[in-house]
Order: sequence, then C-alpha cells, then structure tokens
Amino acid sequence: MSEKPLNFIEHIIEEDLRSGLSRDQLRFRFPPEPNGYLHIGHIKAICLNFNLGHRYKAPVNLRFDDTNPAKEESQFVEAIKNDIEWLGFHWDKECYASDYFSQLFDWSKILINKGLAYVDSQTSEQISDQKGTPTLPGVPSPFRSRSVEENLMLFQEMKEGKHAEGSHVLRAKIDMASPNMLLRDPVMYRILFKSHHRTGEEWCIYPMYDWTHGESDYIEKISHSLCSLEFKPHRELYDWFLESLFRKEHFRPKQREFARLNLSYTVMSKRKLKNLIDQGHVTGWDDPRMPTISGLRKRGYTPESLQNFVNTAGVAKRDNLIDVSLLEFCVRDHLNKIAPRVMAVLDAVKLTIKNYPEGQTEFLSAENNPEDENSGCRDLPFSGSLYIEREDFKEEANRKFFRLSLGKEVRLKNAYIIKGEDVIKDAQGNITEIICSYDPMSRSGSGTEESQRKVKGTLHWVSIEHAKPITVNLYDRLFSVEEPDKNKDEDPTQFINPDSHSEVKGYIEPSVVSAKEGAQFQFQRLGYFILDSKSEGGTLVFNKTVGLRDTWKKS
Repeated sequence: MSEKPLNFIEHIIEEDLRSGLSRDQLRFRFPPEPNGYLHIGHIKAICLNFNLGHRYKAPVNLRFDDTNPAKEESQFVEAIKNDIEWLGFHWDKECYASDYFSQLFDWSKILINKGLAYVDSQTSEQISDQKGTPTLPGVPSPFRSRSVEENLMLFQEMKEGKHAEGSHVLRAKIDMASPNMLLRDPVMYRILFKSHHRTGEEWCIYPMYDWTHGESDYIEKISHSLCSLEFKPHRELYDWFLESLFRKEHFRPKQREFARLNLSYTVMSKRKLKNLIDQGHVTGWDDPRMPTISGLRKRGYTPESLQNFVNTAGVAKRDNLIDVSLLEFCVRDHLNKIAPRVMAVLDAVKLTIKNYPEGQTEFLSAENNPEDENSGCRDLPFSGSLYIEREDFKEEANRKFFRLSLGKEVRLKNAYIIKGEDVIKDAQGNITEIICSYDPMSRSGSGTEESQRKVKGTLHWVSIEHAKPITVNLYDRLFSVEEPDKNKDEDPTQFINPDSHSEVKGYIEPSVVSAKEGAQFQFQRLGYFILDSKSEGGTLVFNKTVGLRDTWKKS
C-alpha cells in the first residue's frame, strides 16, 4: 500500500530538513486566543500541527495568545484545553503570551534604542487617517521623530499607568510608503486599564498580536509557525520584527500559511457566533447546532470522525468551501461502525396483533451491531400491542409504498410478518389504532420455511408494555443557505433555518435504560442519536446526530 502523499506544508518541512534544519529543531504550536470556544475551523489547525508533531516525532506547544484582557477569560482557557484533549491530542508545553510580557517590554525598549519604535500621541482615528491607501502612501506621524530618550520615558510612564487609555501607543518605525499596509508603522502597544485573567492588575499596557506572535514563537523555539491564509500579509511584518532583534545566525521561526476551513451552511466568526447566542437563536456555545467543538460533541460527533473529516478535506494553499455533507458522511461512517442498534418510535401509532396470544410476551434476539462481530446480541421484548411510526402506515397505498397498508404484508424487524386488517379512528377521522394479523411461523431466525419468506417492507417497532418514554431533540442545519456569511456586511441571522430544531416525544426499547450520558446509538431506520441527559422524571433525552443518509439536497 503506497504512503499518503505529502501536503505542501510537509514539502516545506522536508526541504528545510534537506537545507540543514535538524529534526531536533522541529517544534510546532497551536496558538488560540482564549476569547471564545474553539470551532470546527480550529480543528484543522489542531490536526495539522499535532499530526506534524506525530509524523516528525516533534513536540507541539499549546500557547494561548492572551494579549487582549477585554475579551479573554479563564473559562475559555479551560474549554480550549478540554476540547483539544477530547479530540485526542496532547501538548508538550502549555504556554501563554502573558508569560512573556516582561521580555516583550524589554525587547520593545531595544527597538526604541535602535530608532525602530516610537511613542505616538495621536488618536486612533488620526493614525488610521494617516495610514493612506493601497495606492497612496501614508503620512508620517508628527511624533515619528521623537528622541530616543523621550520615547523611553513615555513608554515607561505608559507602563506605570501615568497616561490615560488612548493617549499614547507604541508604534514600530518601518515604512509609511510600503505597499504592504501592515508595515506602515504598526501599533505594538496600547494602554488598557483592564484586569488580565492571569496577570491581574500588573500591566496596563498590552502588546498587539503582530508584535507578540513571532517573538513568542522565537522564545519557544518554534520551527514552523503555521497560520491560516488571512495572515499571509502579516508574514513580512513577522519577519521584520524578528530580523530587527536577532542576528541571522540566531535560530528564527518560519511563518507559512494554509487555507482555512470554510464549511457550507456554517458561520465561523467567533463574533458572529456570539451574536447568535446573544440574540437567542441558539442556547449557548455548546448548542448542538453550533460549529463549536463543544456543540459538535453534544450533538454526538466523534473525535475520530472530525479528524477524518479534516484529513479528508486536506491542506490546501487556496481557500475553498467544503460541503458540510462531507462532514456528515464522516460522522455517519464512523458511527455505523461503533453505534449499537436499538429500536425507537418517534411518531407513535398503536398497532394491535389480533391473533397474538393475549398477555403473552416473548423475547426475540437482535444483533447489537452487524458491523462489529464482537458486539453480541440483545433480547427484545415482543407482545401483541406495539408502537410503529405513523408514516409507516397508509390505509390505501400505491405499489411504490413498501410499508404497511390494509391487505398488505410487511415484516416487523427481528420479529414476524404481519398483515394490515383494519383501523380504528377517533371522531376527527384520525387513526388511533391499526389492527393486524401475524403469521406465527414467520419469526425471524426460526429456521422455518415461512421465516424465509420475502416481503418488500420491514418496519421497526417497540412493545407498548415494555417501551420507555423519551424526548428527542431533532437538529438540522442552522442556516438555510450555503454561504450565510458570504457578504461580510450582511447579518447572517437573516438566513436562520426556522426548522433547525424541534422536540418530539417518543418511545424506545428498554435495553437503553442503563445507558450512561454520552452513549450513542443508531435508532434503526431513523438515524444516529446520543443520550444527552436524563430528566428528573427519568425520561431519557436524546439529541439527533445525523440521519442514515443525506436528505438535505433532495429536500
């Protein structure tokens, strides 16, 4: 069997190794900002970095880029760590950009001494107005020529809290005419009187991402700093900061970019995901319709299926839109292999077998999972009073309807062949009970000639006497259009799918009563479901993970 071909990132690493980089120098990192929960887009970066670590037997750091105390919280740190561990990955060092605040401050003073940074006392609006455009050069700040001594004094006073928010910033002195707008004297520090989740009130100036990121990589001796494509214009600035501080003979990290994961019918922006919560469209970060890892976990998506999805989608150089049906296929494929089969009825109608012995119960054998030869069998209680799905019966039906109707035979799964005989209706004409007869010689697996008889339809069922009540959350795609975030100026909530969630009451076979929270099942003929919780009254609550087949495009 041929080895999987290298992706372009791996080709870069291989070339670096051929050019003299030692394997012992390889180190990767995953650097989330703790300002929200991780989503499926982050899984691609997680898998890329940790899989590279596995391939090259190199360590991988988990570093929190926590430089904005206004948005970052310890709860997000813990959630991120839990999500990564749930995915099955383990980091070498747990690091924080805030660990390096003192070092970054000292390095900033070196740049000031070199004449490569200065304190600007303009407002943020003035600085923005002077940046120019991609075709017009920027205008130098009137404070750009401040002396080294004055810059050092002001920067120290900023650190000591002697100046108000917005009164000063520290900027790198690069090139106000650069075609790369990011090199037009970018801001390195701003004043923020906000408590930090780790450093508390110790600091009131905080470094900007572009200044912090490369220097943190340098401190941690990261060999390859892998970012999504939107950071490609930042690479030149990343390199400028490193080159301005460290000589060429020093080991320096290399930034390279890959295409982010864009998924159809999904929004990836943390800000817009938070808006969904704030506006009440979803119940929280872990709502099963959210693309967050916690939401996917609650919906029943497995770590293996998520890893398989991002590995199948691949590592590309250009952004593209991945169809969510690929994700659903990967989930379905994995659950098919591991999920026990059970029978549940979600829209029940009573079915009575008129010739079945009154009061009798027998136990029928059913495979737990035909895909797993070691899964064994379970006993299913069967009686003359059953529930079946309401849509599985029609009084009159054409030849294309292969389920139960009057005068027609079907098989009850793992049980007997039955024939529709009559119906009972209420005053409004609704069917309340279906009357059938059964062939007692047709029991599945009994070895009789009648048990081998073929009929076109097979129905699932539960015995009314033994069935347990359940509540089921049915989930569908949160948005009704393929690219709800295509126009960045539009509010994607206008495309919310009104049918993305519904709740139904149903019944399930008794074998699941002892199942623990998080247990996953295939409800036969219905789809895959995860046990969410047990209500105070003992009713089991299930979340639908995915159907047995993709019905979205057909609908």
